[in-house]
Amino acid sequence: MNGKYRWMICGLLFAATTINYVDRQVLSLLKPLLEQKFGWSERDYSYLVIIFQACYAAGFLSCGKVIDKIGTRLGYAFCMMSWSLASIGHAIVGGTVSFGIVRGLLGFGESGNFPSALKAVSEWFPAKERSLAIGVVTAGTSIGAIMAPATVPWLAVMWGWQAAFIITGLSGFIWLAIWLRIYRLPEDTPALQADELRYIRQSPAENDVPEFKGRWIDLLKMKETWAFAIGKFMTDPIWFFILFWLPSYFADRYHLDLQHLGFPLMVVYCSTSIGSVGGGWASSFLIGHGWKVASARRLTMLIMALLVVPLSVSAQVNSMWLMVALLSVAAGAHQGWSANIYSIPADYFPKEMIASVQGIGGMAGSIGGILFPVGIGIVLDHYRHINSITTGYYLLFIVCSSAYVLAWCVIQLLLRAKPGKAPVASPMMDTKPAA
Repeated sequence: MNGKYRWMICGLLFAATTINYVDRQVLSLLKPLLEQKFGWSERDYSYLVIIFQACYAAGFLSCGKVIDKIGTRLGYAFCMMSWSLASIGHAIVGGTVSFGIVRGLLGFGESGNFPSALKAVSEWFPAKERSLAIGVVTAGTSIGAIMAPATVPWLAVMWGWQAAFIITGLSGFIWLAIWLRIYRLPEDTPALQADELRYIRQSPAENDVPEFKGRWIDLLKMKETWAFAIGKFMTDPIWFFILFWLPSYFADRYHLDLQHLGFPLMVVYCSTSIGSVGGGWASSFLIGHGWKVASARRLTMLIMALLVVPLSVSAQVNSMWLMVALLSVAAGAHQGWSANIYSIPADYFPKEMIASVQGIGGMAGSIGGILFPVGIGIVLDHYRHINSITTGYYLLFIVCSSAYVLAWCVIQLLLRAKPGKAPVASPMMDTKPAA
């Protein structure tokens, strides 16, 4: 037996990701109430969304560098404390400008979640288990997307809208106390059994990477960084589309009201948890049966990319539940894709640079998440104006269906070398310390 302590660490990362997604959704769930209270227009609310997304994108770069500098334990603690305080801060502000400030602070703090979590996975899991562990962590996004609408409205009704922000924010401090108590590097964890430590530190020769001797900016010269960043830029916006536009799609296409939207959306979002764990398990299974790390990751990503393609036939789907099935498969495939693309930095970079690379990729995904909604709005406004909104959604689903295959091709072109080889070939890796 190799012990299970590492999976308790994974459970903590899953819980943090769940809290992360609950906290970011509180405002959107209370939007109808707060619009009346503060007199917001749709444009006012859109500014709050843009501020969050912009600070979230900017935060990826700085948070990644901070986490690599001060370590996973303190870096994750700093990010959790920052976004939890910002979440609670929503309860004490009194206008659009002050909401914008705390919204920006929330986005900046929350940007540190994935760089921290994925760096922790690289510290606690061998290469063959990383995709599975990342799949469990990213499943927290799905659970958070389900938990928020189940709890936030109830809290607001029972104790007021301020309580919804305060209670969800306080949950982060409960997690923080447990994290600081438990988390250390494996070598510094007395409760970790020796055989589990040996298991964690096993590293196939193909996945060994040398010490990084360049500057942070030198990461942008490496094709592995661009493979990860472009993959995130092309596919993260599809998840945002699924997360934020499905309610209006079901309302426009199938004429569902608020009382009937919940169950179809719950089915779609529940499937993402299955995809997260399943996609991570698939590549880990292949690696465990002798596949090379890079080959297992890429095959799994190709399968996930192909599972999204059926969205291109959405115009021919009249049955709501058949469309729910297509969307569920696509949403689950996205999470399975994410479980593997998130493994690229750990496969190709030394541990001291993983959070920085994750930050660069996360920023790229967030930029895509800002730009794609602009196009969505233009397309849907146009087709709504000519009374053909279904055609607008059909065109968007075609974009979604092709994004993953195109992203996979780009990644395949950029990552032809085996893990660990490309950093050696990079110019700044030839630098030797002075005698």
